[in-house]
Amino acid sequence: MEPDKIIIGITHGDINGIGYEVILKSLNDSRVAEMFVPVIYGSSKLVGYYKKALDLQSFNPNVINSAEQANTKRINLINCVDDDIKVEIGQSTPEAGQAALAALQRATEDLKKGTIHAVVTAPINKNNIQSDTFNFPGHTEYLEEKFGEKSSSLMMLVSDEIRIAVVTGHVPINKVSERITEELVLKKLAILNESLKKDFTIIRPRIAVLGLNPHAGDGGVIGDEEHQIIEPALRKAEEMGIMCFGPYPADGFFGAGTYKKFDAVLAMYHDQGL
Repeated sequence: MEPDKIIIGITHGDINGIGYEVILKSLNDSRVAEMFVPVIYGSSKLVGYYKKALDLQSFNPNVINSAEQANTKRINLINCVDDDIKVEIGQSTPEAGQAALAALQRATEDLKKGTIHAVVTAPINKNNIQSDTFNFPGHTEYLEEKFGEKSSSLMMLVSDEIRIAVVTGHVPINKVSERITEELVLKKLAILNESLKKDFTIIRPRIAVLGLNPHAGDGGVIGDEEHQIIEPALRKAEEMGIMCFGPYPADGFFGAGTYKKFDAVLAMYHDQGL
């Protein structure tokens, strides 16, 4: 293995969804294999089906039995499902959920062993993937449990203009307030700060933190989580050397473009950030 190349596992997600289209189109450029070593966790049969449907006949991955066999100059594929798997595009089926889980389990095992360095997941159907072995609202929570460090992950969405992280992820809106604690806000701030330095090479990141309530509580008139929980967490974060500011009312913060003054934003819940 070339020392400067990382190995990235790519799980095929729901086989009746958009996963294979995104994967095949993204990797259908010979220059991709120059940047990293792709390992698709999926099915050679399904690749054949979708490359024909998408008219990508030149897409021919290197089929391997394990990540250790990955060719550093090729797009690699590990078969995780039986050849009799059936595609029903746009349909939610139990078989599609089982296939998505099989790929995710195999990739997670390899990530824990260190035979791959990172995992990129195509979308799953959060309904049909549910089973005795998968009882999670999404990938994030599944990976948290598998790596044995509850609440140590951070959901982040990144574009050229903005980086958004969330304190609470796939949580029903009527449960958000009880999940927001000083300890959790501080933990997410610390992870975000470290990620900005390590993954985005920002020496002294500036992080904006949103309030939970409308108008960030209006001094306690519309909720006191800002005063009781978020502000104390920000003070402790500052003592740890984290440059954080807020809490800001979310509507005005985004509407006025204030996010452009910061390296990242920490939102309190899923839809607030997204």
